[in-house]
Amino acid sequence: MSKEKETPKYESYLDYQGKYKGIWGWVFSTDHKRIALLYLYAITAFFFVGAIIGLMMRIELSAPGETIVKAQTYNGLFTVHGVIMIFMVVIPGLSAVFGNFLLPLQIGAKDVAFPKLNRFTWWILMVGSVMAILTQFLRQGPPDTGWTFYAPYSTTTGTSVILATSAAFVLGFASILTGLNFIVTIHRMRAPGMKFFNMPLFPWAIYAASWIQLLATPIVGITLVMLIFERVFGIGFFDPQLGGDPILFQHLFWIYSHPAVYIMILPAMGVITEIIPTFCQQKIYGYRAIAISSLAIAGVGFLVWGHHMYTSGMSDQARWFFSLLTFIVAVPSAIKVFNWILTMYKGSIDLKPPFLYALFFIFLFIIGGTTGLILGSVATNVQVHDTAFVVAHFHYIIFGGMGFAFFAGIHFWFPKMYGRMYNFKRANWGAVLLFIGFNLLYFPQFIIGFQGMPRRYYDYLPEFQWAQVISTFGGFLLFIALIIMVVNLVLGAKRGEIATANPWKGSTLEWMVPSPPPLENFDEEPVVKKNPYEYD
Repeated sequence: MSKEKETPKYESYLDYQGKYKGIWGWVFSTDHKRIALLYLYAITAFFFVGAIIGLMMRIELSAPGETIVKAQTYNGLFTVHGVIMIFMVVIPGLSAVFGNFLLPLQIGAKDVAFPKLNRFTWWILMVGSVMAILTQFLRQGPPDTGWTFYAPYSTTTGTSVILATSAAFVLGFASILTGLNFIVTIHRMRAPGMKFFNMPLFPWAIYAASWIQLLATPIVGITLVMLIFERVFGIGFFDPQLGGDPILFQHLFWIYSHPAVYIMILPAMGVITEIIPTFCQQKIYGYRAIAISSLAIAGVGFLVWGHHMYTSGMSDQARWFFSLLTFIVAVPSAIKVFNWILTMYKGSIDLKPPFLYALFFIFLFIIGGTTGLILGSVATNVQVHDTAFVVAHFHYIIFGGMGFAFFAGIHFWFPKMYGRMYNFKRANWGAVLLFIGFNLLYFPQFIIGFQGMPRRYYDYLPEFQWAQVISTFGGFLLFIALIIMVVNLVLGAKRGEIATANPWKGSTLEWMVPSPPPLENFDEEPVVKKNPYEYD
């Protein structure tokens, strides 16, 4: 057996035996790497719960009329599906898993700035998630408002809105505290010599997203508290019958919820920016442009919420202003795409599973971004507002963006996390089937959306059935691909080939320590004096 395949002799974070044993050694751990895996396991479980609910919705929509559930049940399903996927999977996903695991490693730190606070945020996530799932089982029934909780319906419906909004409020605290922890870590715990423009680009993406978490999340938290107070005490914030304004709710909700898209997508872009130069063995093209574009996306992203509200009665001046800002925020996103493609140009490309997922991400993100400009334009937005077109665009950005980047990241850093490799052939099959299933599931929704198919409808006209059947088939194919991917990774973690410290020939600091990393990451504090993306 070659020397590089021998079992490591050091004590890794996976082998560490501390004060608590077994599962309690994980639940009470303050090690950022173990907390990252706790997030990974919890988010994966929530994702599959949300995916099963989504598959049930697709079965219901495979034919007009009632198929497997009644209309009120369907309303509850799409609400809880949205709450789980947005608040419990997408928003915490990349930041909580890869930010926790990799941020200290990539900046040369032994841990995050506040390890106990880091552990506490996972506990908060679990409490909020249990509250959200319990809404399905209460006597008054699951919330039926959609994940946006639009007033005045959310203030008058008899379903379990209070528990659902309380769950979202609790989950928001986990997001705020995580963002604060990462900002302080980046400012105070970088290795000697690592200036801001010597940092890897994934920490840049986490940094930009963390500011959004810190500044925008309290707005939706206050909004949800106002909604709860209106339901409990009859205070007229949003209900016109009580003297409130339902449009105020939309403004407050989208002031957070559009920047929240960038909480999801900025870390995804950071993951892709790490993968592409590694598998092309080239220096990243336009390092400073990519770093600054992350901050630009975060900054301008605070100003474009009004494009969700073109049909709410706002003035023409406000509509063209928000439309202009929407087109402006597309510029830094396009900068990243151009730089990724130029990094690949004349590169020594190694088409391993992480790079394959990265290519799929770029393709899907371009479709999602382009259709976003259609929604950002006032004239076309009025045509497709609240149709299946919006559903397709949303999922191309969120699932095609955050989801595929998450899968790329887990295949990229899996050897570092577990010290073992997975089967490449099964991983490639899973990736290709996932890509095909995803496009079959969501692309037909663009077409029928243009034709007038409303979103969130339990029933539809017969002329839309062809698209719903294709989408349902795509949903099953996608679910099968997810199972293939997860099974392959689990088998890899249990009995895969022992991984070397740097199986992909990466150049950032996490590849300079053994796989899996030691408990405190570095035996000696690293000194960094140059940009990390240098290849011979």
